[in-house]
Amino acid sequence: MTERVTGSPGRRALLGAAVLSTAALGLTGTAHAAERGRGGHSGGHGSLRDLPVPTVIGHRGASGYRPEHTLGSYQLALDLGAHIVEQDLVPTKDGHLVCRHENDITGTTDVADHPEFAGRKATKSIDGVSYTGWFTEDFTLAELKTLRAKERIPGNRPDNTLYDGRWTIPTFEEVLRWADKEGRKRGKPVRLYVETKHPTYFRGLGLGLEEPLARLLRRYGRDRRNSPLILQSFEPSSIQRLARLVATPRVVLLSGPTTRPWDFVESGDPRTVADLVKPAGLKWIASYAQGIGPTLDLVIPKDAAGRLTTPTTLVKDAHARGLLLHPYTLRNENSFLPADFRRGTDPNAYGDVFGAAAAYLATGIDGIFADHPDTALLAAADFEGR
Repeated sequence: MTERVTGSPGRRALLGAAVLSTAALGLTGTAHAAERGRGGHSGGHGSLRDLPVPTVIGHRGASGYRPEHTLGSYQLALDLGAHIVEQDLVPTKDGHLVCRHENDITGTTDVADHPEFAGRKATKSIDGVSYTGWFTEDFTLAELKTLRAKERIPGNRPDNTLYDGRWTIPTFEEVLRWADKEGRKRGKPVRLYVETKHPTYFRGLGLGLEEPLARLLRRYGRDRRNSPLILQSFEPSSIQRLARLVATPRVVLLSGPTTRPWDFVESGDPRTVADLVKPAGLKWIASYAQGIGPTLDLVIPKDAAGRLTTPTTLVKDAHARGLLLHPYTLRNENSFLPADFRRGTDPNAYGDVFGAAAAYLATGIDGIFADHPDTALLAAADFEGR
């Protein structure tokens, strides 16, 4: 997912309470799956119909508490009870898929502290935006493994900097092995939610994401319609390509209404996200995908003051075409909440996230991406108990 995040003394108390509550409620996942080859518990009983509703997706793991896209973040999301744990994929120079939200690793690793890589700093245009920094496609996997992950937004989440340097950048294959190990330990599959990042850009570099991803899914038994894994992308053509390679469930991500997917820009397709959320656009998406991942603003827009307004018809329209909806992203901090759910003046303090979650869940969405999955699970339990 593409966005930005902004700790308060109450955070640890909330975390502890949520761990106890989610454990007591049993909100920790889905049914046991039959073993299949190297995939261990990765096959069987993984269909979308088996997902709890509302589904809580650990956004980049438990990124509210640990540096994102690290094995530590993924493990915590799972331990807190997230129903699914998300990974974003980008390639290395030698074609390995690694888990980073962006290929620009300037802010999420200690690469700037490595004088041996000073000459790799570059300025690039990625999906029409200029970035200066260090990029995964300029490093071999062996070189990337010499780096350590760190908190992306230390100003907003200073507590997370405690964990800077603890973990390396994980490969997606390492995550698949971790998921299989945890699935065997827990007696049920660990679900993953996997995004192809900037697929048109990388295909232009000769580093297409879909084919190596499909090979790994087949190797680990997650290539079937009922596999405990969901594929996602902001580029519809990436999802269409994956649909030809594997039967794994697929979701199209949707950003702001005036934006255009980058593959549309490259191909000259004039449609915007506003077109895709209309009935005709949703019907088109349903021809090759099983769901959509809209920004929360497409579900309930905000007014000029940042307050929630009236829900759109997106949930009803998508459900009418058999599509599930997993919007993004619920976060605890005031900075990321609608104005009517902020509390106090500290932008990094926790606001009324339960109130905001209740408003979103009341629209009928099927799940939600959350930086703090324990909080989202409690909100889901509140909603189910009404």
